[in-house]
Amino acid sequence: MNESVTASLLANLKQYWGYPGFRPLQREAMTLVMSDRDSLVVLPTGGGKSLCYQVPAISRDGMALVVSPLISLMKDQVDSLQAVGVSAACINSMQTAQNKRDVAALIRRRELKLLYIAPERLVQPQTIEFLQGAGVSFIAIDEAHCISQWGHDFRPEYRQLRCLKTAFPNAAVHGYTATATEQVRADIAEQLGIADAEILVGSFDRPNLQYRVERRTDPTGQLQRILQRHKGESGIVYCISRKNVDSTSHSLNRIGFKTLPYHAGMSDEDRRKNQDAFIDEDVNIIVATVAFGMGIDKSNVRFVIHAEMPQSLENYQQESGRAGRDGLEAECCLLYAARDVDTWEFLMKDTEDPALRQAGQRAVSAMQQYCVSTRCRHRQLVEHFGQTLENDNCGACDFCLNEMQPVDEPMILGQKILSCVVRQGERFGAAYTAQVLRGSKAKRIVENGHEKLSTWGLLKDEPEPQLRNWFDQLLSQGFLRQVGEYNCLEVTPLGRQLLKGQATPMLLRLQVAESAQPVDDQWQGVDRDLFEELRAMRNRLAVQKQVPPYIIFSDATLRDLARQRPTHGGVLTRIHGIGAQKQKEFGAAVLQTIEEWCQSHNLATNIEIQSPVVASSGGRSRSSQASGSASAEYFDLFEQGLSIEEVANQLDRTVDTVSKYLGEYIKAYRITDIDPWIPPLLQKLVKQAIGQVGCERLKPVFEHLEGQVDYPRIRIVATAWEIEQSNATDDE
Repeated sequence: MNESVTASLLANLKQYWGYPGFRPLQREAMTLVMSDRDSLVVLPTGGGKSLCYQVPAISRDGMALVVSPLISLMKDQVDSLQAVGVSAACINSMQTAQNKRDVAALIRRRELKLLYIAPERLVQPQTIEFLQGAGVSFIAIDEAHCISQWGHDFRPEYRQLRCLKTAFPNAAVHGYTATATEQVRADIAEQLGIADAEILVGSFDRPNLQYRVERRTDPTGQLQRILQRHKGESGIVYCISRKNVDSTSHSLNRIGFKTLPYHAGMSDEDRRKNQDAFIDEDVNIIVATVAFGMGIDKSNVRFVIHAEMPQSLENYQQESGRAGRDGLEAECCLLYAARDVDTWEFLMKDTEDPALRQAGQRAVSAMQQYCVSTRCRHRQLVEHFGQTLENDNCGACDFCLNEMQPVDEPMILGQKILSCVVRQGERFGAAYTAQVLRGSKAKRIVENGHEKLSTWGLLKDEPEPQLRNWFDQLLSQGFLRQVGEYNCLEVTPLGRQLLKGQATPMLLRLQVAESAQPVDDQWQGVDRDLFEELRAMRNRLAVQKQVPPYIIFSDATLRDLARQRPTHGGVLTRIHGIGAQKQKEFGAAVLQTIEEWCQSHNLATNIEIQSPVVASSGGRSRSSQASGSASAEYFDLFEQGLSIEEVANQLDRTVDTVSKYLGEYIKAYRITDIDPWIPPLLQKLVKQAIGQVGCERLKPVFEHLEGQVDYPRIRIVATAWEIEQSNATDDE
């Protein structure tokens, strides 16, 4: 794609959305749209999929058709586009006849850039005939996984979309989804009739999400503990059944939380009312079945809790991914119990297609394995989708945050548990065995004579939830298996080796998380009280405009405002997420709120976050040695705040190459704040190593850290550290 087209895309991205640069794979996806090549784009929730077709739609002639499965999703998208000054509309069954005539008139006058429409309406002959004369530029299929019977949310009406290639032969077709395995991707391409489509697959990892898994023992108490970490924040609690949604919502309301339920058993009016209350932030917590979520474009969901195990890892990726769409930190907690598997198997028993039923059983089994495993959660999720995690420690799950500590003598502990199973004749389940190990004198145990076993009371000081979790860990590692109708425990050949002292399990002791803060503190420099004041301002503006608050500004934008505290308009468009239209419409209210707050609280304003060496028109001024064409290409992207990986992806270079240019950039402008590229805790780790071995060469630092940190990141920290030392010397 020529440079002028790229420049046009970037200009529109900045002007309308206030974003300074592309996120990973956005440039490539937009290139395919601009060059009329069919494509299938898989990007995680929050990865900016919508922009992949919205920006090209306003960057080229004609009107883009966007197929969307839900009315609420269409409305959110159209409201968001209109809020930034883009001409967009939708056609759906909730509109009046006059609304539809108004939209049709806009289409005839060629005044729309994007038209959102449901699949079943689009494929109607009269709709196709009308749109064939409307100058359709391309067709975007949102939530494209709905077309695949192997996907997690199959919708039969999507199958009809294959006709679009014939009906609009000059319009390329582009599918977009957040979650699709290789099998689902192939099925999407086949069903849409775009077998030769370019397929772009982004990383399935969401580093801003913290994953935690707990065995469900005290549902209300566990939910209460998690929700206490998120006071005043928006979140979703998922349950499997309608009955559990109602009972969970009632229980939480009874202990002081304000929640609303949402499920298919409610009337359309009640569902709509509760959904709107959540979106408009009249209530922060929605308790729902999986019927809730796909149509929600709410960016500031700070937590998603699964009160019961989801059906598959695909479902979990999609549902948990509704947290942190704005790129800020969010928490995803999963509470599971063995009976969740039974529930899903019961719900699948009426599936007529044997292949689909078997696929469903495999999916439930994989989900169960995720729950009981003793490995990094992020790693497991990306590996399920055929990818690998670059870092050994994700720094954002219960395992990598050391909330699961290794026991002191795992072999001995494992032998105690397995010995009890053997002495019971391998005829009892985990719950019963846990009672024996804890020294229970329950009637059944006494009747069986198991209070006389040498293993009775052997682990009497351990709480039952911890014991049950160790059973899960031994099952997941193959030392035990469950057999028969009643899931009796049986020792495997590997378990026999453990009993002989020839194998050692990994057994972890769970610890309750006290916070949900990520490694990279995304509140750094933010005045939290001003942030809350800006939230209140946002809510007032949302009521005036009759749109959800997050459509006015995202939380990321509010944090940036509370960090930089601008009081004059020239700075506003440098704030993340503020384009020309939002500056024009809301700029005065924002500046007044910030100025009045800062004056009354004696706070400094117009904080310069960037390097002290700045140009008058924004950004760092380039020195003569940095103006070479090769360096400038990298430096422009670093100025936009792109990460090392994003720059590498955009310029098709290795991370090592990009890190060298980043080192030059840091030296050129003597930057010491490298938080945009390296998490603070990682910086601290490297600096401690430098304090021990120096930084004349990188290899000693790498070896001192035992390979925990790669060379590119060591190089960046070392460069900034040298500048800090030089500055300190100059001050002396």
